[in-house]
Amino acid sequence: MNAIEEKIEGTIHLLLYILQKLGGHSDIHKLFKILYFADQKHLVKYGAAISQDHYHAMKNGPVPSIAYDIYKNVKEGGTSYARYFSAVDRYSIQGITAPDLDFLSESEMKCMDESVQENKKLSFNDLTDKSHDEAWNQTGRDKEISPVAIAKAGGADNHMVKYIEDQLLIHSAKFE
Repeated sequence: MNAIEEKIEGTIHLLLYILQKLGGHSDIHKLFKILYFADQKHLVKYGAAISQDHYHAMKNGPVPSIAYDIYKNVKEGGTSYARYFSAVDRYSIQGITAPDLDFLSESEMKCMDESVQENKKLSFNDLTDKSHDEAWNQTGRDKEISPVAIAKAGGADNHMVKYIEDQLLIHSAKFE
């Protein structure tokens, strides 16, 4: 499995985990915001995101690009993810299998559980407003949001911000 396939597979199981916690289905706006806030929590506490996705500053808040591509494929009737998801309607998706928990650590599940509890009852507008945080505000529309900005917006202290910056530098050096 190559790096892209691993990222996609990991994203599938993150989405399935959140969907399971939401009763099996969700609109994509709520699903993506829950993932964003879980990633933010994990960055602040542990210096690493849960997903290997990149968030873009879209009109209604941060949108994870790999997760969005999965959703579009499912919505358009593609077969790539048909064994995992099905479209409920134009903006909703349901998980049709259980997540493989081998893809998730205890800390990741804890942050996702917290994010589900904090955000599952919020309305579309409340989730949009909440996700229009400092990271979203400082990023141009449709541009990628920096993980450092996401961590800062979540309240990461200076030591954690420095750690994240160092990790990003090391990661980028590996792929040059």
